[in-house]
Amino acid sequence: MIAAMKRAGYPDAYSASVVGAAAATDILIPPSVAFIVYSVLVPGASVPALFAAGMVPGILAGLALIVPAVWLARAHRMGAREGEVERPPFWASLREASWGLAAPVLILGGMRMGWFTPTEAAVVAVFYGLFIGMVIHRTIRVRDLFDIFREAGETSAIILIVVSLAGIFAFSLSTLGVIDPVTKAIVDSGLGEWGVMALIVLLLIVAGMFLDGISIFLIFVPLLLPIAQHFSWDLVWFGVILTLMVALGQFTPPLAVNLMVSCRIARVPIEDTVRWIGWMLVAMLLVTVAVIAFPQLALWLPARLGY
Repeated sequence: MIAAMKRAGYPDAYSASVVGAAAATDILIPPSVAFIVYSVLVPGASVPALFAAGMVPGILAGLALIVPAVWLARAHRMGAREGEVERPPFWASLREASWGLAAPVLILGGMRMGWFTPTEAAVVAVFYGLFIGMVIHRTIRVRDLFDIFREAGETSAIILIVVSLAGIFAFSLSTLGVIDPVTKAIVDSGLGEWGVMALIVLLLIVAGMFLDGISIFLIFVPLLLPIAQHFSWDLVWFGVILTLMVALGQFTPPLAVNLMVSCRIARVPIEDTVRWIGWMLVAMLLVTVAVIAFPQLALWLPARLGY
């Protein structure tokens, strides 16, 4: 995407900002690993309910990011003029992309129909990807499988090490009796329900600047769950709020995981993105405030689907 934006005449720093911010919405739109981890930690929140709850906020976040992206591009006269860049044919491009676009339909539709569980959906997705790569596009050969499996194993090992260490940390908090005093101190702080929510929002934005979503859930959910239960917050809605905060933190300078990656690809220093990324942070934060103020934005679809 950054390469395509560069060809279309957009500055590298702006391209890195747009891609870094937009990529943060991936943990809201199902299938989301973050939601699966949250459901494991919170028995009262099922995976289908969380997947459904993330749809509307995820779409709203995407639409909200479009507004500053388009406004900034027009205000600063970015991009090539009409006719300066060759536009690929729409229908041919859509037909070529249809196999990839069908993947989320297969995954979500299969879970909705009861054909497979969320865990089994991962296996289905892998075999579907192999089928498309080896049979349809023929970009994957049999001899490529060893390298693919090795890379998948290395990536899984890294994630599992992070997960295991975060799990040990959460277990230590529980064993040492840290959670109850912290919960009591926050509840009795006099901040009130919404003051505590504002504190949680600030805490998770800062945490999201340093850590990935899975690690944040494993470390902070055991601490925050008793607080949510004290105020009788809906646990599915609370999971969406946590995920929104993590997404926001992932492109909040100076230590933003997504933004660091997109800047590395665009070969620009992260400080060059500050003038652009600030507007996108405001847009995403407004969506978060809306979901906090109007819980039905997250809870309407799960209720509609019977979750």
